Amino acid sequence: MNDDNNLINTKNAKQIKRWRLILGKYANESLCKNNFTQYERQIEQSLDYLYQYEYRRRGLKLDENKSKHSKHGGNDNSVFNTVNWLNQTRKLFPKSTFERMQIQAISRYHLEGILNDPNVIQSLEPNIDSVRLLMNFRGQIKDEVYLAVKELIRKVVDEILKKIKSSFINALSGKRNRFRRSQIRYSQNFDWRATIKANLKHFDKTKQQIIIENVIFNSRTTRQLTWDIILCVDQSCSMNSSILYSAVCASIMAKLPTINLHLIVFDTQVVDLTHFAHDPVEILMTVQLGGGTDIAKALTYAEQKIKNPQRSVVVLVSDFYEGGSLATLYHTVSRMNGNRIKMLGLAALDYDAEPVYDIQITQQLANRGMQIAALTPEHFADWLAEVMR
Repeated sequence: MNDDNNLINTKNAKQIKRWRLILGKYANESLCKNNFTQYERQIEQSLDYLYQYEYRRRGLKLDENKSKHSKHGGNDNSVFNTVNWLNQTRKLFPKSTFERMQIQAISRYHLEGILNDPNVIQSLEPNIDSVRLLMNFRGQIKDEVYLAVKELIRKVVDEILKKIKSSFINALSGKRNRFRRSQIRYSQNFDWRATIKANLKHFDKTKQQIIIENVIFNSRTTRQLTWDIILCVDQSCSMNSSILYSAVCASIMAKLPTINLHLIVFDTQVVDLTHFAHDPVEILMTVQLGGGTDIAKALTYAEQKIKNPQRSVVVLVSDFYEGGSLATLYHTVSRMNGNRIKMLGLAALDYDAEPVYDIQITQQLANRGMQIAALTPEHFADWLAEVMR
């Protein structure tokens, strides 16, 4: 019985401590009777740093020098700056928890120093969420942190390129040749029909399975004909994830000899970034998130770049929430379709890779000849390759 009581008391003590950390230093006196370990005290300090910003937002005046409201006598935690907070919190919490805290804290409280201290930028975890955050603040970035921001973005871009570059190039640089086998064991070259046929003789009746002993891959023939690809990317405020991946994809396509790439970003105005297409970091440092959306204007500009309609593909990356004239948009798409210009509409993806787009408008565009899909970069490359065949 004593062991059971001890177990219950231990569980209660942990719950009380957790509630104390959640509620902060202004919690009820009864929640402060449990002594924190050094590790728990560090967690309290990290959370209290954020809570101070929330208290101020709610109009609570804090006395930074006195411990009037503290539950810990004269042992108030020292106030530490954003860099220290980032470094400390990174050590205290699991990586996924820390990354969420980092992004939400900075975007919610606009922590002082984040936009004018290179050390803060260098302390950020180099991941997609950090890039999104900095892109949202791009217009406020000071000159002294410009290089630090650029370096962080480059790290993230390089990581994405490592993951998708080879498959992207493989999809666009050649088509599978089913009459020629390859020794390169690459997933996109896998010929499942031929593999099954070649291994039917190894069927295991007991397991009711085909034992694969000979895996067959196709080779690829090099594309010789050049295509014009006009990539139109919506830069409204909801598009930061899509702009990141679009910039990376553009940099890959810009270096392929069989593709003549034009890169356009737009809101209510159109900006031609073709001269930056080879460098995704420069693209991301140039785009201006926010503003309205005029898809028709962007498509009209793209149409002017087309010299050979039958060997041109216009790729529109957008959430399709048109702020301009729908009649003009529909007329433009119909005209381009009538001129046999291939049009692909790539829907925006949110933070969880879920498609975000206007269903009614995309349906109207599909009715007028634009193919619509929501795809990751790798699948987009396969889709584009199919259209170019």
